[in-house]
Amino acid sequence: MSYFVYILRCADATLYTGITTDIKRRVEEHNSSQKGAKYTKLRRPVELVYSEESENRSTALKREYAIKKLSRAEKLELINV
Repeated sequence: MSYFVYILRCADATLYTGITTDIKRRVEEHNSSQKGAKYTKLRRPVELVYSEESENRSTALKREYAIKKLSRAEKLELINV
């Protein structure tokens, strides 16, 4: 099973990073479901701006952690690469 690390741009221009096995479903959850993260529920709508595939959950979690530690400028640079 593939995992994906993703970054969303929220309506207030903040960025949210997460992992999932199904990006399309997860973005829909963030936008319209109670299963969306508490952070994004208050900042809808969200837009997928970046994703990358990881070989397993462990590497996805490590990459998510690394991205979350980046500054906003570094995240924007990653998105625009």
